[in-house]
Amino acid sequence: MKKCLLGLALFCTAQTQLAQTTLQGDSLQEVVVTGTGTQHLLKNAPVQTEVITSKMLSQYGGKSLEEILAGLTASFAFNEGDMGSQMQMNGLGNSYILILIDGKRIHGDVGGENDLSLIDPHNIEKIEIVKGAQSALYGSDAMAGVVNIITKKHTEKGVYADNITRYGSHNDWRQHNTVALNFGKVTSQTNFQMQRNDGWQNTAEEFAEGMVLTDSKNKTVNKFRNWQLAERLTYQPLPSLELYAEGSYYKKNIIRPTNGTHPSCDVYTYDLRYNNASASAGGKWWLDDASRGSKRNHLTLDVDWNKHAYYYDYTAKHYDYVQLRGEEYGDQNGEWFSVAMLPGQSKLQSDQQRVMAQLKGIFYLPYANTLNAGAEYRYDYLKAPERTETGTASDHTSALYVQDEYTPKDWLNITAGLRLVDNRNFGVRVTPKVSAMLSAGDFRFRLGWSQGFKTPTVKELHYRYLHVMGSSMFFNIGNRQLNPQTSNYYSANIEYRGHRFTASLTGYLNKLDNMIALVNVPVGEIPAGITTAYLGDGSDNVQARMYKNMDDARTSGLDVTLSYQVMKGLTLNAAYSYLDTKAHLYDASKDQMQTVTIDGTAHHKWSASAIYSHTFSPLYKLGVSLSTRGSSTRYYQNNGNGKGYQIWRINTTHDLGKQDKVLAYRVELGVDNLFNYIDKTMHPYHLGNNTSGTTMYASFAVKFNYGKKVKYNKLSLKKQTSNEED
Repeated sequence: MKKCLLGLALFCTAQTQLAQTTLQGDSLQEVVVTGTGTQHLLKNAPVQTEVITSKMLSQYGGKSLEEILAGLTASFAFNEGDMGSQMQMNGLGNSYILILIDGKRIHGDVGGENDLSLIDPHNIEKIEIVKGAQSALYGSDAMAGVVNIITKKHTEKGVYADNITRYGSHNDWRQHNTVALNFGKVTSQTNFQMQRNDGWQNTAEEFAEGMVLTDSKNKTVNKFRNWQLAERLTYQPLPSLELYAEGSYYKKNIIRPTNGTHPSCDVYTYDLRYNNASASAGGKWWLDDASRGSKRNHLTLDVDWNKHAYYYDYTAKHYDYVQLRGEEYGDQNGEWFSVAMLPGQSKLQSDQQRVMAQLKGIFYLPYANTLNAGAEYRYDYLKAPERTETGTASDHTSALYVQDEYTPKDWLNITAGLRLVDNRNFGVRVTPKVSAMLSAGDFRFRLGWSQGFKTPTVKELHYRYLHVMGSSMFFNIGNRQLNPQTSNYYSANIEYRGHRFTASLTGYLNKLDNMIALVNVPVGEIPAGITTAYLGDGSDNVQARMYKNMDDARTSGLDVTLSYQVMKGLTLNAAYSYLDTKAHLYDASKDQMQTVTIDGTAHHKWSASAIYSHTFSPLYKLGVSLSTRGSSTRYYQNNGNGKGYQIWRINTTHDLGKQDKVLAYRVELGVDNLFNYIDKTMHPYHLGNNTSGTTMYASFAVKFNYGKKVKYNKLSLKKQTSNEED
């Protein structure tokens, strides 16, 4: 049965990222911007870009970004936890993946697990994915690649409002609301989202205290609730100038099992709370004569502030260790003593803040050149009173970049760029990028090479914390002796895009030097002044792990995507990704080099889907999506490997009423994990997938749109897009 399912997943044509659900002759092709910062039709993008379209998002019905990426691509893997999503892209984890929202960096746990709940799935227009450090536009966080979330913009004059309510198993409730107002030169868009879930437990078995417990209270996913409010204002005083200001506030609570007395392996004395806030402002200035409809050359300026704060909210009496600091200790480590925390009290664990400023320009030059140039400044600040040497730490980085697209012939594009980085702690570094694309009818051939440069994050340098897994405790320690990481990324792609059939084959090799990872170290290797009460409290089960540079690492793989449109309204999709990773680390205790697999690696991942839609009348349209996703075994150095799995899902959409009228309605019904797969591996060992088994959900959406409709002539828009590319 497993072989049949795997064969079906690999045979059923094409990945949803690249699928087009209507005939190319009947609709405009997808326009992408992430790889170069300039607009290109997807098939003509010089830097290979994968797209999850709005049609795919609508038909799949994912409740979160994790669910969308895992289900609609074969390159991503997740281990969702209380701290956020342990995300992996082609073998590399969170700190190597740059996640953008409308081209701006998401801010979360720097160097750790980003909380992707910040991204409202109902507010996503499409997702663009660029693998590897293939663009000079992006810096140190993009060694694995870039995921650009492009949000919905309601710019039509008048009033727009929508309400989407979704309810499912485990009391899973998702709420989304948008109100957009557009009158003359001013536009306002307000978004609200709320999520909650009661959590679930796949098994009550837990290995702790040298034995297997059969009545553990630990859940596979803990109960949580969060909400977010965001506002964006735009003002266009001139046809050639647009200004904006936006901000958001986000709060998340994670409720964990407690017995109201003392902590143990399966109960806790505190819950977790996250408070995020952001504010930004900027503008776009077109240098052409915008009054005549020419908008090509332009400058943009963005200034952003972001805050990510993490707290313990105590639910029972808890004794915590506090370390004295002050002038008598040179503002360094002093004595440790115990402090009782009472129910209702809170304590800040870390407050990460970031300020960024970016100025960039795009200039269409003579002789078939398009120049993208810019400057960036970034300041990172960390406040962690009990988790850093002095209570605070900071870093700042400046960067200049330039990238040129040269198209001497219709069938040839060469894109080359340089990025110069100046970091306060690690000096100046220049990284080059170059790619080439040859066009031959419906075929595209792409080659790319790029270098990456990534300085250690503030947390990797200074942060320290105790990580508890069952009866084992790991004291994770920052390392101020770390070196920057560098990479060389090579890729080759061949792609065919015909009238109904699309096929893409990509091979890549990513070689990293001085890769940073948490590794087990003897207590004797811990630098002086960092030893804490955690290692001196008499516990025999505390292990020390420190951020260290691996001598080198590499990831290599092959991505295959195919797409076939059976007929109008029916598309079959599938994708397959092969991955191999190796890292070399010098083991000082054994005086020898070790070869290890990067944690979380799965050699094989796949996804497939069949998508059908049909309009039965002006008042009713049906959409059906049957999809599957799967993975082979995921490998880890500690706490066992994650099991392979395959999961099936069906989602149906029912559009009611005329969609071009003031009011429109949609009902969505779906079942995830049709065959009730559950990974019952005991705590705290790794899971291949944390699904709770078969779950059901339903949602209802109503949209109100009252205002002037903007109509486009397809031929003129095609011509305009073509001119921009020329």
